Amino acid sequence: MPLTDILFEPFRLKSLDLPNRIVMAPMTRTFAPEGIPGAANAAYYRRRAEGGVGLILSEGTVVNRPSSRNEPGIPFFHGEQALAGWKTVIDEVHQAGGFMGPQLWHTGSTAGISGWQPQTSVESPSGLLAPDQPRGVEMSDEAIADTIAAFAQAAADAKRLGFDTIEIHGAHGYLIDEFFWSGTNKRDDRWGGSSIGERSRFAAEVVRATRAAVGVDFPIILRVSQWKQQDYTARLVSTPELLEQFLLPLSEAGVDIFHASQRRFWEPEFEGSDLNLAGWTKKITGKPSISVG
Repeated sequence: MPLTDILFEPFRLKSLDLPNRIVMAPMTRTFAPEGIPGAANAAYYRRRAEGGVGLILSEGTVVNRPSSRNEPGIPFFHGEQALAGWKTVIDEVHQAGGFMGPQLWHTGSTAGISGWQPQTSVESPSGLLAPDQPRGVEMSDEAIADTIAAFAQAAADAKRLGFDTIEIHGAHGYLIDEFFWSGTNKRDDRWGGSSIGERSRFAAEVVRATRAAVGVDFPIILRVSQWKQQDYTARLVSTPELLEQFLLPLSEAGVDIFHASQRRFWEPEFEGSDLNLAGWTKKITGKPSISVG
């Protein structure tokens, strides 16, 4: 049997029952004026469902925090108008026989490419865009608590609107990943630390709060990466043992599926093994993984 045949087999996990294993990865589009998805957005995702993709993951859509996006056309996943727009999107996708989850996002201290600036200061673990590159403000304990709650609320809203799953964006140098990365997390409180396991605490709390908000049967996906927009060569971990320290707390917190992003998905993650990041992630956690690059 050709190796690719597995892509066309059904996939079932908790309440998720997909006709195949092909996932449309999130792609930032910035086509939501004032952050509100409209008819054009709904039509775009409906066409992908009609094309037969097993699961659609939306473009990054931001949680309810000041300066949680870095471009003006990025959609909100909060507020009455934006949520009404997303309700239209998921209804259109379901009418076309598709399945979909929103990617829930906070861009942290990263800047967009258009030059647009938010009205309030950007926030991150230590007020850093990259190592030794200040941008924005260091998050207070209150800001961290409010951000965790914002992710959980967005996930609860997604379930209420009828989405089939949610994905938390923890990759590519955005807010959650800025907590993982030692170059941008210089905190000396419970949200920092010298080990990747310690720096995973913020993400684990986001996942734990999200799980409490959506219940046990609603699937939670977490996207992770080694590379950052700020540094394509950055690595959070250099060995399978460190990857285990990174991922197991997140798995135990409630992640059902890991979405492993590599710049070149066909490349092995560690020397001496043919497995890529998704393969190692599945081996270590025992959870399903999505491979993208």
